Amino acid sequence: MIPQSPARESSTERADAESVVAAKGLVLGYGERIVLHGLDIEIPRGQFLVVVGPSGSGKSTFLLALNGSVPVRSGSLVVLGRNPSTLHGSSLERFRERIGFIFQSFHLVGRLPVLHNVASGMLSRIPIPQAILRMYTRDQYRKILEALRVVGLEDRVLDRCDRLSGGQKQRVAIARSIVQEPDLILADEPISALDPRSADRVMETLRRASTEFGITVVCNLHHLEAARKYADRIVGLNEGRVVFDGPPRELTPSAVKAIYKGDSDPEDAPDPLHGEETPSPPSAA
Repeated sequence: MIPQSPARESSTERADAESVVAAKGLVLGYGERIVLHGLDIEIPRGQFLVVVGPSGSGKSTFLLALNGSVPVRSGSLVVLGRNPSTLHGSSLERFRERIGFIFQSFHLVGRLPVLHNVASGMLSRIPIPQAILRMYTRDQYRKILEALRVVGLEDRVLDRCDRLSGGQKQRVAIARSIVQEPDLILADEPISALDPRSADRVMETLRRASTEFGITVVCNLHHLEAARKYADRIVGLNEGRVVFDGPPRELTPSAVKAIYKGDSDPEDAPDPLHGEETPSPPSAA
């Protein structure tokens, strides 16, 4: 297991053991447009939470607010013991060092090997000359290899990332987040562009990273079967409001209808874990 560094472990900014995210009456928006209306939610440490909902429901906006990219209009938001909207400059950078972000498009450097792409998650803790020369300590190599073991790519450490499949690239992105030693991982539609087998492997990997390292995960998905299979808890949004919040077993057909009210039935969507050839549901927010 990758140990947390002593400096990070003793930080006074570390959230308490009960809650990583706490929002009350949270309102988010862009310009004059309100996207999220009065969101109340608490996310405990180590939980794997999946957010589902139609396009424009506020899923991506919520994720961006958690790392301080979208300001709070009203209400309160506390993430890892801090209010992201009050952070600027170096304090915001330190805050974001504790949050891993996994994108749909991977954000890897294709011409570089897996090793260096994963090591980029450590850049905030590597001296600039060492980072430029891509020279790592024995302990840093150990952490990189441990992360690659968790994602099942330890045998691809020297392969260029542009020679990997989409699913393998997403697993490299997860390994990069692991070596960052985050308290929270945000994943925005991480399987939307993957084939069924790769999607399943990526979700298994993300779940394993959460379980092995106790990392809280907030993941946006539009595939309900994947949400049911991997989430501890599912939150459903519709028109910027929470219409479902509970364990996967409580996501009944009536709950699904409430989440996707006014949109095509997501149960008719192609699921990446099983590959049904039917129309897609609305894309992520």
